[in-house]
Amino acid sequence: MKDGVNGVALGVFVFFFVAVTVMGFLAARWRRAETEHSLDEWGLGGRSFGTWITWFLLGGDLYTAYTFVAVPAAIYAAGAAGFFAVPYTILVYPLIFTFLPRLWSVSHRHGYVTTSDFVRGRFGSKGLSLAVALTGILATMPYIALQLVGIQAVLDVMGVGGGENTNWFVKDLPLLIAFGVLAAYTYSSGLRAPALIAFVKDTLIYIVIAVAIIYIPIKLGGFDDIFAKAGQAFSQTNPVTGKPRGALAPAEATQWTYATLALGSALALFMYPHSITATLSSKSRDVIRRNTTILPLYSLMLGLLALLGFMAIAAGVKVTNGQLAIPQLFEDMFPSWFAGVAFAAIGIGALVPAAIMSIAAANLFTRNIYKDFIKPDATPEQETKVSKLVSLLVKVGALVFVLTMDKTVAINFQLLGGIWILQTFPSLVGGLFTRWFHRWALLAGWAVGMVWGTLAAYGVASPTNPSQKHFGGSNAEIPGIGEMGYIGLTAFVLNAVVAVILTFALRAFKAPDGIDETRPEDYTADAGDPGVQVKLPPATAETSH
Repeated sequence: MKDGVNGVALGVFVFFFVAVTVMGFLAARWRRAETEHSLDEWGLGGRSFGTWITWFLLGGDLYTAYTFVAVPAAIYAAGAAGFFAVPYTILVYPLIFTFLPRLWSVSHRHGYVTTSDFVRGRFGSKGLSLAVALTGILATMPYIALQLVGIQAVLDVMGVGGGENTNWFVKDLPLLIAFGVLAAYTYSSGLRAPALIAFVKDTLIYIVIAVAIIYIPIKLGGFDDIFAKAGQAFSQTNPVTGKPRGALAPAEATQWTYATLALGSALALFMYPHSITATLSSKSRDVIRRNTTILPLYSLMLGLLALLGFMAIAAGVKVTNGQLAIPQLFEDMFPSWFAGVAFAAIGIGALVPAAIMSIAAANLFTRNIYKDFIKPDATPEQETKVSKLVSLLVKVGALVFVLTMDKTVAINFQLLGGIWILQTFPSLVGGLFTRWFHRWALLAGWAVGMVWGTLAAYGVASPTNPSQKHFGGSNAEIPGIGEMGYIGLTAFVLNAVVAVILTFALRAFKAPDGIDETRPEDYTADAGDPGVQVKLPPATAETSH
């Protein structure tokens, strides 16, 4: 690692950061509506985005700074097992093609802003809606924190903020400034800010990946040398575990882990509130369908990005924190000015998803906690004001999380977030296709999945850090099979089994069902179809908890 501050890289980074900050504030005037005092406008961009804006927004939403840092870092640490992110992003798009257009249609017809709005309307249960909302908020908070970790990794490599012994305020001041800017333009412009900035973010990332995949291998002697050096490094014994550091290809014993992690992650990705927020901001059902066909372009980028982990090994990058491996590779291999471009890509890649995530979490709180349980007669203007304030609180919470806790804690909570958010799949996706499930059965299944998944993750010790006895990973033995697999997927199966069995039982005992306010034609409606968009009145779905 170079000594001191990399002034040229920092200058380029600051230039792009200032540029997107200006864009963030100008976004408030972009496609401005007659009335801005509604969650449709502030939280969903007026539901007006076309194919390409939605594509950039979803891409900026799903492919984050943490993706940029963590996927190749996983390859750097353990080898090809880290490639699970590539097949799961391939699996996810045919999956979402089946249900996202239905969610968009029913949400457009009834004015739903969040997944919890839909669950409440479909099953007539505020209790189930609250469970989905709380899960979404819990899963999103550490995800926002990891975006700030990504910015911090870039700042560390550039030498900004001083070393570990520097006064905490001086050390964290650059991150505090970045946070303040993010909070200000999100509050001012809502979803329009990340939508506009996503153009810059994705363009920079594609440029950096294209250059890196050509330029760095040339400097390192070609891919033959890169893979040879990586293979040698992975064959060396890890003194902590007594086993090889990793492998260029997953061993047979890890195939269940690899497959279940990829499948479970694919099922979970579009359960996250920020994914749905970006989806519902589009202007038509066909926009969603088209996006499911062009979003795989990002998977191609992700595969190339993952190769940077092997390049970091071949380049001799040595870091104590694996999250610094790729930023350090960029500083070592690129001219300072282009390293600044790469760092800007990572930094802006944190701002876009962090903004969307905070908006999504705020919308969940406002619509499904504040309005449902605190102030049922809240006006659209009051909803918007509360959502803006909560979006600030969410970002403050994420910042405190990053500044006061060890980075491994943030990563562990993000792994837990994936396990948790997957437990909302039966209520959301199941509800989009059938009304057969009983609301109480879905709530019980969700509770079983949440409890079992959390306890199983608590019992996992870190394979590389002997002092970390809990939440050391997301894989555990699958009951009844004996193979190691993704905890989230196992919890999801238990969740679904409980929901099915209890639905049979509750139907047999004629347990009272909630009122379904949707109709079959709502699930295929498009923007120009007849039918008035129905805003949820305060008394909607009051039937039961």
